[in-house]
Amino acid sequence: MVGVGASFSGLGGGFLMVPLLLFLGYSAQKAVGTSFLGILVISISALVAHNRLANVDYKTGILLGVGGIIGAQIGARLVEHVSTASFKKIFSVILVGLAAYLFFNK
Repeated sequence: MVGVGASFSGLGGGFLMVPLLLFLGYSAQKAVGTSFLGILVISISALVAHNRLANVDYKTGILLGVGGIIGAQIGARLVEHVSTASFKKIFSVILVGLAAYLFFNK
């Protein structure tokens, strides 16, 4: 299910995996880190599938990836300083905000 959601939406699957791992009792830090390993595997598979359909702009994707490398290093260090309880609240607000934006945006 995570693979379908990630490939369909482009959200990487973390929006599904992180809550599942938190529900299973993982700390916020371990849930995020573990989800990234899953996302890597899913992303490679989704890239292959979308490439077959000619739905990949490699130049833009690489530029987004390079910027993401910097953000990923910062984010990994920031999450170390957030409790699991606080992380759940922050993550929930981000998901609800994103959902509201997508729902109400024309």
